[in-house]
Amino acid sequence: MPILVQLDLMLARRKMRSRDLAAAVGITEVNISLLKSGKVKGVRFDTLQRICEVLQCQPGDLLVYEPDTTTREDTSP
Repeated sequence: MPILVQLDLMLARRKMRSRDLAAAVGITEVNISLLKSGKVKGVRFDTLQRICEVLQCQPGDLLVYEPDTTTREDTSP
């Protein structure tokens, strides 16, 4: 997936544990872990807002777009 979640990087910058973020945001540690690993298909805006409030960051600090270079080129005539 070309959208990468850099939550672990922001947590390290803020010297915060996943457990503390989960408690402050009001979601489970499991959901924070899934988000950190990129194993989610989406995130609710209100959850993203609360994460940004707690970490004092912007959504762009957490989400990065990297184009997928393995995608086949269009070969239609």
